[in-house]
Amino acid sequence: MFKLIVGIGNPGKIYKETRHNVGSWYVLSLAQKYQVCFKKNKIFHGYTCNIKLKNEKYVKLLIPNTFMNLCGNSVKNIASFYKISINDILIAHDDLNLIPGNIRIKLGGDHHGHNGIKSIISALKNHANFYRLRIGIGNPGKNKAKNFVLNKPTDNEKKLINMAINKAIQCTKILIIQKNITHAMNNLHKKQILNF
Repeated sequence: MFKLIVGIGNPGKIYKETRHNVGSWYVLSLAQKYQVCFKKNKIFHGYTCNIKLKNEKYVKLLIPNTFMNLCGNSVKNIASFYKISINDILIAHDDLNLIPGNIRIKLGGDHHGHNGIKSIISALKNHANFYRLRIGIGNPGKNKAKNFVLNKPTDNEKKLINMAINKAIQCTKILIIQKNITHAMNNLHKKQILNF
């Protein structure tokens, strides 16, 4: 099963509600579902907590408190400390190539220009074989991505993103208890919600 779930974004109130932080929205929602609170951890450069499962096993949650392009060290430190293998890690992040309401699970691959994923791959010594939970935020077009990801989604986009995150929360038990990627994919990869 997954032993570490990480939601990446940028720290501080100014970025909290921005599109780039939707990965951390998912992990925060997961902690709320399991009624656990995050604690700041200086060694791991982030906020951590554990969710306890019925089989008495724990899954660690992490939200780095570094900027996106530096979050790899946070992931590396906690994985090294607890001896968590790379393919037992799930990274939740925003994805420009998916529309709001769309969500996908992927194993490995390139960073495709995402600074957070790029940082994690680099910190893990170019090992990219971790799972990604890709949360769609839409794409504003060429040369507009930087400002787009650092701004808040529209009300309609936010509703769609939250619906996708809620769907992911419902599937997380399948992922973290059974690590049944195929089953989770079948649930998450169904036709996306296009609008209300």
